Amino acid sequence: MGYETLILEKKDKIATITLNRPPMNPLNVKGYYELIEVSKEINDDRDVKVVIFRGAGDKAFCAGLDVKDVEGKDIPWIVNFLNNAARKGYETIAAIEKPTVAAINGLALGGGLELALSCDIRIAADNAKMGNPEVTLGIIPGGGATQRLSRLIGTAKAKEMLFLGTVIDAPKAMELGIVSAIYPLDKLMEEANKLASKLAKMPAVALKMIKMSIDNGYNMDIHSGLKYEQECFVVAYVSEDGREGLKAFLEKRKPVFKDK
Repeated sequence: MGYETLILEKKDKIATITLNRPPMNPLNVKGYYELIEVSKEINDDRDVKVVIFRGAGDKAFCAGLDVKDVEGKDIPWIVNFLNNAARKGYETIAAIEKPTVAAINGLALGGGLELALSCDIRIAADNAKMGNPEVTLGIIPGGGATQRLSRLIGTAKAKEMLFLGTVIDAPKAMELGIVSAIYPLDKLMEEANKLASKLAKMPAVALKMIKMSIDNGYNMDIHSGLKYEQECFVVAYVSEDGREGLKAFLEKRKPVFKDK
């Protein structure tokens, strides 16, 4: 289907979703609903194995919520927006059963950082700056930052960033563990595609089981998490690719995976 606020491209088992409202690529109400739809489309597409999220242009991955869309609304409206657009948008991205990569170019603020936090892996350009400055507007994050950021970097560091509305640069984000790599801006998408290509060569069932085991097991106690990992292991083990991988190892040859 066609989208108004984003561009979807598919090539070599990689889907690239570009937030397309330059220069700042803010998320309006329409944008959130389109993120939900594109995430569902990608999740159901068996020809796609990896997803990259990026922002159009050089200035911003996503500068956050388009404030003019929500200013002055009443409580029922804002609750409906959070439940059915903003929070649901990020949850739908997080629920994609394939590896997702956020290629952060420029600003990732507020809802933009929340989008990146909903992805599995984050890499950044050397011009990236990110944070949740909502407190400076008298509000708080409403799309998951208080939960996802604290789980990623720890509660004390997350509280400091959110209390102060701190915006950090790429090296600081890497120090905190928000991003895993930094590249020159003109090399960011090249590196994102290299990473995605490596992931796309991995067996799809195993990738899905790893993601499910980590994401669903995170909030379990250790005993339940280990049991859940075991269940995911069995699914991968009995898959065609699981059988092929072990057989190829014993036969000292490269496995031929079929994503089954």
